[in-house]
Amino acid sequence: MKILGAILAGGQSRRFGSDKALAEYDGRRLIDHVAAALLPQVDGLVVAGRDWPDMETVADLPRPGMGPLAGLAGALDHARRYGYDAVLSSGCDILGLPVDLGPQLGAAPAIVEDLPLVGIWPAAMADQLLHWLDSSDRHSVYAFVDYSGARRIRLQLPLRNINQPSDLV
Repeated sequence: MKILGAILAGGQSRRFGSDKALAEYDGRRLIDHVAAALLPQVDGLVVAGRDWPDMETVADLPRPGMGPLAGLAGALDHARRYGYDAVLSSGCDILGLPVDLGPQLGAAPAIVEDLPLVGIWPAAMADQLLHWLDSSDRHSVYAFVDYSGARRIRLQLPLRNINQPSDLV
């Protein structure tokens, strides 16, 4: 199976107060931690929702400003167009992604139960997500998880979601 890694990085970091992707932990930017964890597990890697130096980027679909699901939709569309079977996704603010994230999640679609941006999604789901985004004013990630039938998986070790600068301590 050919898997595209997608780092969802289009958020505004309101709770954090500055750009989370640029925040440093152990001397590296958060987005670099995520990229390093995903790269060995995927056949290609994109950053969704923003331009990022030295990494391929994809735009939010159907348009910017629709939240993280628009970044996932952009990644799914890219995956489908370029022959990938699935997208392994993570927000840019997650620490502790395991080296076997894909196998722990299993068959797509599936998410980490308490972090729904960390998941595996079939590329064929691009049209379903785009339709859902266009037909709903509610762009809740959990609402789409329920709509899509994605399984919720508990990982062996918990992940760290960085929402505030104090979470980096």
